[in-house]
Amino acid sequence: NNEELSTLVAAVKQAGLVDTLNNAENITVFAPTNDAFAKIPKADLDALLANKAELTKVLTYHVVGEKLTPQQLEKGSFDTLEKSKLTTAGSGVEYTVNDSSKVVCGNVPTANATVYIVDTVLMPPK
Repeated sequence: NNEELSTLVAAVKQAGLVDTLNNAENITVFAPTNDAFAKIPKADLDALLANKAELTKVLTYHVVGEKLTPQQLEKGSFDTLEKSKLTTAGSGVEYTVNDSSKVVCGNVPTANATVYIVDTVLMPPK
C-alpha cells in the first residue's frame, strides 16, 4: 500500500500475479518505484504492459524465492522466479542490483516477503 509503488501494483494485477505473490512464502521482492517505471520510454512501457507473457517475465525477475538479509546482498547471486539470476553488491546502506539499480529502501518486512525498493526496473537477460 505504498504510493511510490502504485505502477508496480497495477503491473502485478495486469499480469495476473497478485495471488501468486500473496501466496508465496518467504520471498524477496525487488520493488521498482513509480519513478523506475517512468525511466522506461512510454511506448516501450505501454508495449510491456500490453504483453502479459513479457510482463510476467519482467515482474517475476524481481522476485527471489527466499528471504534475503542485507548481509546476503553484499555480494550475492540469486535465482529469480523468472529462472534467471540477478546479482547484488554493496554494504551498509548502499546496495545495487545487477550493477544498475540502486536499493533506495531496504529490508522492509511484509506478511510473506522481504521488500527492497529499487530505482530502476530490472530486465531479465534475453
